[in-house]
Amino acid sequence: MKEGRPVKRRGYDSSRRRAQAAENRSAIVRSARDLFLERGYGSATVADIARTAGVSVETVYAAFGNKATLLHKAWDITVGGDDADILFHERPEVRAIRGEPDLARRLVLHAAFATKTAQRIAPFQLMVQSAAGADPSAATMLAEMGRQRLAGMTLMASEVAATGQLAVPEDHCRDILWSMTDGMLWHRLVNERGWSNEHFAEWLGDLWVHLLVRRPEGEHFEEE
Repeated sequence: MKEGRPVKRRGYDSSRRRAQAAENRSAIVRSARDLFLERGYGSATVADIARTAGVSVETVYAAFGNKATLLHKAWDITVGGDDADILFHERPEVRAIRGEPDLARRLVLHAAFATKTAQRIAPFQLMVQSAAGADPSAATMLAEMGRQRLAGMTLMASEVAATGQLAVPEDHCRDILWSMTDGMLWHRLVNERGWSNEHFAEWLGDLWVHLLVRRPEGEHFEEE
C-alpha cells in the first residue's frame, strides 16, 4: 500500500449496503400495499410490485420470499401508519391514550384515534375480505388481522378495568372495542352514509362512554 493512499473503509461500504437494502425493502412493501389496494391482492403480481418499486423480481423474493409475506408487511405499515419497528400499542399516540386516568376521556381519545386509523385500515380490510374467498393466503391474513386486533383490545380492556371505572365485565368491554375498530363501521357510516369523520369520532366516543363508563351511584345519563 502506498503511503498517503486512503484506506478503504469496509464498515462504511457495509453500512451503505444495509441502508440500500432497507430502502429497497421499504419501497417494495409500499409498492405492494399500493398495488394490492389498486388492483386487488390476486391481480397484483410480484413482477408488478418489483417494477413499481424499481427493483428486480429476484430482489423481491430474496427480501420477502413470497407475496403472502408482502401482504402481511403491507398490513403492518397500514395499521401503524409507517414502517417504524414499533409495536402498535407502544406507539406514542397509543401510549398517551393508555395513560389517560379518566376513563371517559380515554375512550373519547381512543374514538378519535380509531377514526383516524380506520381511514387507513378500512380499504385494506375490504381488499383482504374480497380476496379471502378465493385465496388461502388472504383468508389467513384476514384471520390474523382479527387476532391482532383482539390482542390489542384485550390489553386495552384490561387497562380500562384497572381504572375501576368500567361499567361492564372486562370481556364485554374487549368485545365491544374489538367489534367496532376494524374500520367497517367507519366505512359504512362515513363512506356509505356520508357522515363526516368528526361526527363519527364524536358519536363513537359518546357511545363508548355511555356503554362502558360506570356512573357514580344515583347519577344517570340525561335523555336529550
